Amino acid sequence: MSDPQVNHPSAEDGKPGGKENSPGPDAEFIDQFVVTQRRVYLFLLAQLGNPDTAEEILQNTNVVIWSKWNQFEPGTNYVAWVYRIASLEILKYRQKNKRSRVFFDDDFLKSVAESVEQLSEKSEARRLALSKCIDKLKQGDRKLIQQRYEPGVNGKILASKLDRPVNSVYQSLGRIRRTLLECVERQLAASGWN
Repeated sequence: MSDPQVNHPSAEDGKPGGKENSPGPDAEFIDQFVVTQRRVYLFLLAQLGNPDTAEEILQNTNVVIWSKWNQFEPGTNYVAWVYRIASLEILKYRQKNKRSRVFFDDDFLKSVAESVEQLSEKSEARRLALSKCIDKLKQGDRKLIQQRYEPGVNGKILASKLDRPVNSVYQSLGRIRRTLLECVERQLAASGWN
């Protein structure tokens, strides 16, 4: 796991990160914070194996994130920065509770953390590739796939709504899924995610 980029106080302004006039995090920081909460929780859960403990450490991590928001360097990897904070919070928790429970050794936890981070990045790359591929679909195909994945809709309900035979709808959905899968695989290969 790479170390996050951190702004240090400069001699000119005497304030962390040069954000002396900023009363709080900007909208982009807040958006990143909100969007990554599930990823951070899963990162913690993969290392701890206990949902309650992962939730507790997530809350501690969030407190640190908000207290150090002005040390985050915009344009750097926000997720890596947050994962580093979360990893440090895990270490604090382990030190505090080392007598009461058996824990995995640090090398194992580091290995798990790196694996989770790679899987998380690959999942995000797949999601972005899928979004691009959906945008490339013909309008009718895009509409059909969007209708199929509306809450509470399955192939039979969709066929009824469209007044089409069920087999016809399933064949169309299968063709669209194959098209999307091929497109996603091409996108990932082009971006180095083989």
